[in-house]
Amino acid sequence: MKNLLLTLCYDGSAYHGWQVQKNASTVQECLQDAIERVFGARLPVVGCSRTDTGVHAHMFCCNFKTESPLPCERVIAALNAYLPFDIAVTACRAVPGDFHARYSCTAKEYRYLIWNSPVRNPFFEGRALHYNRVLDDVFLNEQSQLFLGKYDFSAFCAAGGSVQSKVRSVKSACVVREEDFVSFFVTADGFLYNMVRIMVGTLLGIHEGKIERGSIRDIILSKDRARAGATAPAQGLYLEHVCYEHDRGQ
Repeated sequence: MKNLLLTLCYDGSAYHGWQVQKNASTVQECLQDAIERVFGARLPVVGCSRTDTGVHAHMFCCNFKTESPLPCERVIAALNAYLPFDIAVTACRAVPGDFHARYSCTAKEYRYLIWNSPVRNPFFEGRALHYNRVLDDVFLNEQSQLFLGKYDFSAFCAAGGSVQSKVRSVKSACVVREEDFVSFFVTADGFLYNMVRIMVGTLLGIHEGKIERGSIRDIILSKDRARAGATAPAQGLYLEHVCYEHDRGQ
């Protein structure tokens, strides 16, 4: 029995997130359909995360087990032949039998993409948040450093999350500009429900003067969701990178 780790990228605009749902199209369902076509059975697939409706991924990892002798390079081509145009398998490799795409993950990096221009860009509709007022990326980068550290991030968790512990360790955070694109990057050992989108909403609230500058650490310590900003729309969010212990040194 082989345990295969797949790396995907996808445009989440047409999907209700990763996880299979009744009466809704999801990325996991599309992948399982393709796996069934290639391997002749509907095999269980374990994802690294639960991305929400409309969220995208440059790197999403999942694993499944099979007895098929099909080599990894042929698995990539075979699955892509049956996947829709907005989902692609970019890599496949064998991993140890006890590897679990979610629980073996040591860190994830997300990117939130903002199109910062007075005029909307039709090519990024559904793929970036259009924000028409000029953003001070240097100021926002300074504010984003207050997210760093290990804390209870209850103030940055939307209602509906089911995890017991809301303690997470944010390892890095930054805001960078590339012409009219402003991106918020954040890496942590795990994320709560809508955590990144609330972080972005809080930064925008600070920029607009609705939330006091320099108050992010106080908001975290308060554990009060009402003190943080609004939840930014899903379309600007990308799962950018997923880290595993076995990646070190490679």
